[in-house]
Amino acid sequence: MTAPVFVVDQLDGAGAEFVLDGPEGRHAVSVKRLRPGEDVVLTDGRGRWTEGVVKTAEGKDRLVVTDLRPVREEPAESPRITVVQALPKGDRGELAVETMTETGVDVIVPWAASRCITQWKGERGLKALAKWRSTAREAGKQSRRVRFPEVADAVTTKQVAALLAGADFAGVLHESGDEALAGVELPAAGEIVLVVGPEGGVSPEELSLFAEAGARPYRLGRSVLRTSTAGTAAVAVLLARTGRWA
Repeated sequence: MTAPVFVVDQLDGAGAEFVLDGPEGRHAVSVKRLRPGEDVVLTDGRGRWTEGVVKTAEGKDRLVVTDLRPVREEPAESPRITVVQALPKGDRGELAVETMTETGVDVIVPWAASRCITQWKGERGLKALAKWRSTAREAGKQSRRVRFPEVADAVTTKQVAALLAGADFAGVLHESGDEALAGVELPAAGEIVLVVGPEGGVSPEELSLFAEAGARPYRLGRSVLRTSTAGTAAVAVLLARTGRWA
């Protein structure tokens, strides 16, 4: 198994000792139960990372890491994959964020579609967004990523259309699509933006607006997936088709 990943605010140079404390230190010592001699990865979650070896585990929340390697930087992936995710009910939004992160999505954009039952407003919306971002961070660590996906602020339908208009490839997952996502021609670089609608589907008005922005409807297969799983399946298709999983 690859070394566990922990998030830090700042990475020091090679050879220095590093003290991992706070919530990350508690997770390393009390949950992971790491012991001297085990390897760990420290990252800022933005692509910079280093490897080290556990020197000591102290108390319940303090891990001393030594033998740090030179800090490396993982370049941003290309093409970049952005999923505009309509707001699902309950905790299925966190499920969508978790599995898309584990699969390899680069950006997740929450979208308040017209048929969404859930609406993010005021303090409740801020808390929900914070949960999505926390989920992306934890799933990034769990899947051994060192560049975590960006979870953007929630957007309106008009903002989604503007995002689609600026993409190198834009699409909407919809059962009315004549073409399967697995068969479309995709760019080798640039920006791919894909829209995942709510449980009630993307409305005709939204489909029309997105079409004006250059986004055609595409289907995944014969079955219709739930909004919380469709994005993950689509990301897998895109990663395989673009060669990022090669």
